[in-house]
Amino acid sequence: MQFTKTNIPNLIICEPAVFGDHRGYFMETFKQGDLNAFLGLEIDFIQDNESRSSYGVLRGMHYQKGEDAQSKLVRVVEGKVLDVVVDLRKESPTFQEVFSIELSAENKKQLFVPKGCAHGYLVLSDAAIFQYKVDAPYKPERECSFLYKDKTLRIDWGIPSSEIITSEKDEKALPFKDAVLFSTTANLYV
Repeated sequence: MQFTKTNIPNLIICEPAVFGDHRGYFMETFKQGDLNAFLGLEIDFIQDNESRSSYGVLRGMHYQKGEDAQSKLVRVVEGKVLDVVVDLRKESPTFQEVFSIELSAENKKQLFVPKGCAHGYLVLSDAAIFQYKVDAPYKPERECSFLYKDKTLRIDWGIPSSEIITSEKDEKALPFKDAVLFSTTANLYV
């Protein structure tokens, strides 16, 4: 597995070594020890999740607050998505910065999303199957989100807004300025 740092601290692109021949391919999709060694952190994933969505479906921008914040390792096993992360850690040098990357079944890239970052994705192919690992359980009462089309951040989703399909919850999310923001002070979250 090759790890590449991004402009946002601890937001890591993970690219597995793919061994292919006329029969297909083989790859190791995850090795906890390698990821932990690269990050210098102890990440212990406790759950795997999967969703299937059609073209234009946007899920985001989501995060959990407080001690229930989640780190994620995300990937696409069918199709193609635009994956977007926003740094919400007030003390971070990249606070409020946006990072986006295309994840696809073809490029096999994965993204490690650290605690304190909001996450969302938009399906660019006819359909996509999106898988991700989390290191904390989902707690609806601790979930937060902000509006994917917030004017402060101006996230470029790459397709016309008329083609974007969201849930009612995501469409009614708070503006970024009103969303609960994280602080990295002493590794505590507010």
